[in-house]
Amino acid sequence: MQPAAQRRCSWIVCSMAVALVLVCCGAPALADEKPTAQDLEAGLTYKTGKVVVGDGLATLDLGSGFRYLDPEQTERVLVEGWGNPPGNKTLGMIVPGDRSPLTEQGWGAILTFEEDGYVDDEGAETIDYTALLKEMQESAEKDNPERVKQGYEAVRLVGWAEPPHYDKASHKIYWAKDLQFGEGGRTLNYNIQVLGRRGVLVLNAVAGIDQLPAIRASMQELLPAVTFQEGHRYADYLPGKDKAAKYGVAALVAGTLAAKTGLFKGLLAGLLAFKKGIVVGAAALAAFLRKRFRRDRDESETV
Repeated sequence: MQPAAQRRCSWIVCSMAVALVLVCCGAPALADEKPTAQDLEAGLTYKTGKVVVGDGLATLDLGSGFRYLDPEQTERVLVEGWGNPPGNKTLGMIVPGDRSPLTEQGWGAILTFEEDGYVDDEGAETIDYTALLKEMQESAEKDNPERVKQGYEAVRLVGWAEPPHYDKASHKIYWAKDLQFGEGGRTLNYNIQVLGRRGVLVLNAVAGIDQLPAIRASMQELLPAVTFQEGHRYADYLPGKDKAAKYGVAALVAGTLAAKTGLFKGLLAGLLAFKKGIVVGAAALAAFLRKRFRRDRDESETV
């Protein structure tokens, strides 16, 4: 194993340990104080129509089919309703207009912004996602013995629930993954990412695989509804002045996949049993992995 690879493994093990501590320490404190779903729902205030998020960063044109919860209320749903650790940094949550995110079949798309810089989309339309899938499946399989040794469930990347699609005109990419943790049920992770001037706007929905048809239809409706505002758009990028990310679209997809299959394996499965699981933490960890990947690559190039 090369030194860079060894460093990545060390960071992964450390990250898993930190995440486990957050879950184990955070959940009991909420156990006795957790409100009922009815009480929590009664305290939520939804917005509809056009909503501006992130201090003018982007606009959500939700129409009548979806509703929006601001970051503070999203935190309540994530922590008190879904069992996530506190301290999530989001731009809010988009939920269906006809159901609460706190019901059994309810769900929400968590909105975050990964400010890693401008992602060059050159060659994005010609990426072989079948080959990428095989590579990630093999990687997950090779890592399973170590995951089991560390006390976590093995994870299987069943395949793309929706293969990645990149629209060069709108600079948007979406995909969905079908995952299985241990012998448990299969998990759907549906992702929409919008490339912008300074980073990527992410919509991330996690649910059971049986909800794929409904979530696929809803996410396709949301695809054109999420746009950056003027000054933050992909076309507003100023070469030489604005920060550029050191990875492309393929790493964007693979990085998020690595976070789901590599670091949150047992944690995601355990929390998903009673609700949606760690949604925001996984997205944040994806950005962390890409930064580590970039740093290790830079170091290897200087050797």
